[in-house]
Amino acid sequence: MHKLTRDQMAARVARDIPEGAYVNLGIGLPTLVANHLPRDREIFLHSENGLLGMGPAPAAGAEDFDLINAGKQPVTLLPGGAFFHHADSFAMMRGGHLDICVLGAFQVSARGDLANWHTGAPDAIPAVGGAMDLAIGAKQTFVMMEHLTKDGQSKIVEHCSYPLTAPACVARIYTDLAVLDVTPRGLRVIDRVDGLSHAELERLTGLQLQS
Repeated sequence: MHKLTRDQMAARVARDIPEGAYVNLGIGLPTLVANHLPRDREIFLHSENGLLGMGPAPAAGAEDFDLINAGKQPVTLLPGGAFFHHADSFAMMRGGHLDICVLGAFQVSARGDLANWHTGAPDAIPAVGGAMDLAIGAKQTFVMMEHLTKDGQSKIVEHCSYPLTAPACVARIYTDLAVLDVTPRGLRVIDRVDGLSHAELERLTGLQLQS
């Protein structure tokens, strides 16, 4: 079994983003998706700090640190792109104007509940940002994350034990092991990495999965 690299995960997410979609990429892993979008497909990337028409990461030495995404990483702006006030950006997010948001997560439940802003640990620093607005405001929420924690526990769970960002908001989960759809009948496997059987994926996840 060969787990996907972070760039392979990003390319897999990018493959599912349709022509003409307005998409927000969350902080962390999701930012890599910008570097893998098909060049023949027009997709409008939004950043919550006030960008629309964001492009891939700039080449080394060409960074403009006045042009950054929500994670403070330098980005590029495509022809026709724009930047604007933070309040206008959140109005886009809350007003249902985004087709897809791609977010990282600490946990996702079998019914699509999302926990991605706080682990509940007393020494952890809460970082909600715009995640709640995105998870509820976007027409579809995709999650991109490693399948397992560093100690081998599944991040896909029956019920989230961490504080929720939003209930029943996740449509699809992309991990380094598989792609899963959240359905009314439970999680359905869309893809899994080569060499990983359905039974082994269920064992690692700790949940029954539809094929």
